[in-house]
Amino acid sequence: MATAQEFEKVLDKSDKNVASFEEQDSALKRFQHFLHSSPAAVPLIVLILSVLAFGVLVGGKFFNAYSLTLIVQQIAIVGIVGAAQTLVILTAGIDLSVGATMVLSAVIMGQFTFRYGIPVPISILCGLACGTLCGFINGWLVAHMRLPPFIVTLGTWQVYNSIKYIYSKNETIRGQDIEAQAPLLQFFGGQIKVGGAVFTLGVVFMVLLVIFLWYVLNYTAWGRRLYAVGDDPDAADLAGVPVKKMLVMTYTLSGFICAVAGWVLIGRIGSVSPTSGEFANIESITAVVIGGISLFGGRGSILGMIFGALIVGVFSLGLRLFGADAQWTYLLIGVLIIAAVTVDQWIRKVAG
Repeated sequence: MATAQEFEKVLDKSDKNVASFEEQDSALKRFQHFLHSSPAAVPLIVLILSVLAFGVLVGGKFFNAYSLTLIVQQIAIVGIVGAAQTLVILTAGIDLSVGATMVLSAVIMGQFTFRYGIPVPISILCGLACGTLCGFINGWLVAHMRLPPFIVTLGTWQVYNSIKYIYSKNETIRGQDIEAQAPLLQFFGGQIKVGGAVFTLGVVFMVLLVIFLWYVLNYTAWGRRLYAVGDDPDAADLAGVPVKKMLVMTYTLSGFICAVAGWVLIGRIGSVSPTSGEFANIESITAVVIGGISLFGGRGSILGMIFGALIVGVFSLGLRLFGADAQWTYLLIGVLIIAAVTVDQWIRKVAG
C-alpha cells in the first residue's frame, strides 16, 4: 500500500461532517405551515374572536337567535356573489363586473315579465341566460384575447352597468306589483323560522351553493385543474390542462352564479331596482380577501370567503348595536383587508 504524501496527512484531522442546510423547526414555522395548509383557519379564528368581543361589549342584544341570524341574512347576497368571485380569483383573475351582472340579470327578469308579459319562469331563465352570457364574454376576452382580467372586467362592468340603466329606463318595479302578479320572482325571500331564528330561502341557497362548490373544488378533477391554472398556468398547460377552456368555463360559471344572485336579490329587497347592489363587486372582493384567498391565485378555500363575509357582517351589526359611528365599520374592515393581504404574503413564504 502506498505511503500517504505529506499534504494528504493534513486531511486526516479535518472535519468529516456533511454540510446541513435544514431549517430549524420552530413553533412559529410549524404555525406558518399549518396556516399554509389550512387557508380558512385565519378568518375562522378572526370570526370567533370578533363574535366573542362583540358578545362582551354588547351583551344579550348581540347573543340572541334573531341578531345572529340577521347577520347571515345580510350577507346572503355577498356570500353568493363572493362564491362567484372566489372561482375567478382562484385562477389569479378578478371580476369587477359581478355586481353589474347580478343587477342586469334581475332587471331582465323583471322587465321581461312586466314590460312584455312573458311568463315568469321563462323570464327567470332569460335572466339566468343573460348573466351566463356576461360571464362568457369576460372569460373569452381573458382567455382568447389574452387581456388582463382587471382591465376586461373594469370595461364590462361599465358596459353592463350602463345597459341595466338604459334598458330599465332607471325605473323600479315595485314590490307590491311583484307580489300581486309575479310572486315567483320573490321566491328566495321566503322565510323559514326555527325558534327565534329566521332564515330566508336565499340564505339556504347560499349555504348549499358554498357546500357544493367546496366539494367540487376539493374532490373533483375540475377543482384540481382550477387550482393548477391559478398556481401556474404554464405548468398546468404542460400537464395537459386546457387552460383557455378552464378560464372560459370559470368566468361563465361565475356569471351564472351572479345571475342567480340577481334572483335572490329580488327576494331580498322585494323589488327590481337598477340602483341596487351598487357595491357588490367591492363587497365580494372584501369577503374573498379577508377570507384568506390569495389574490395571486391557486390558494384558498371557499369556506374562508364565507368566514370573511361573516366577519364583515359581525362588525357591521356589532358596531351598530354598540352605538358606534358607521364609519368605524369601514375603518376596521379596511384594516382587516390590509392585515389579510399581509398575512397572505407571510404565509406564501412557506411555498417559496
